[in-house]
Amino acid sequence: MKIICTKDYQSMCRVGANILSAQIILNPKSVLGLATGSTPLGVYNQLVDWYKKGDLDFSQIKSVNLDEYCGLSKNNKQSYYCYMYENFFKHINIDSNSTFIPNGMEKNVDSECQRYDSIVRKLGGVDYQLLGVGHNGHIGFNEPHTSFEKETHCVKLADKTIEANSRFFNSIKEVPTHAYTMGIKSIMKAKKILLLVSGESKAEILYEVLFGPIVPTVPASILQLHNDLTIIADKPALTVISEKFSGCKNPPSDAQNLLPT
Repeated sequence: MKIICTKDYQSMCRVGANILSAQIILNPKSVLGLATGSTPLGVYNQLVDWYKKGDLDFSQIKSVNLDEYCGLSKNNKQSYYCYMYENFFKHINIDSNSTFIPNGMEKNVDSECQRYDSIVRKLGGVDYQLLGVGHNGHIGFNEPHTSFEKETHCVKLADKTIEANSRFFNSIKEVPTHAYTMGIKSIMKAKKILLLVSGESKAEILYEVLFGPIVPTVPASILQLHNDLTIIADKPALTVISEKFSGCKNPPSDAQNLLPT
């Protein structure tokens, strides 16, 4: 586990974009696992900027997205397909046939889950997985549960998730209640994982994720077991960790170099 502390959201995004751009340059045929929501927007904006300056080439890159709302078509402005196209794909030279997102309109759950898992396997797995974390510890749409869901599945969204995502909709009633998501096993198979966390509202859950027990009620806590995990968090997101270890004579090795200065 490597934790990088940045002063603010903009710095966090720039560092994250640097890491992903290095992956793209070193392996132009990389398979990137992509996330949605407000957290990675700054990363995508920075990658687009570097592409327009001629610093990056996405022509051989393939991507797989973590999740998609059930019941939203590609043309729906709140679908993650639309999010990825409007915020990233249409601005770079990635082949549209090399970008993969679950089909939220597929009503046959078993068929869609098997299809998506098959895609990931045929691609050879994910080289670098980008993640954010929800206030309840979810990654992708893997909500707190009594067990870790393994592969792609359809999940009923937690009330907290629906409430958090309602800011993107006209009202909370419009927020879908179910979504397709890659499972914990699929995420953990990624060769490298990059977790972005910003804001004081995520400080408590970030502490639980990184230094709490590994339990399915905090899905992201499983990331402690990944052998190549990088966390980039701004100072507000690290406030609880800072408080927990500021007076500790022997803090965990992962915490020794991350405290904000």
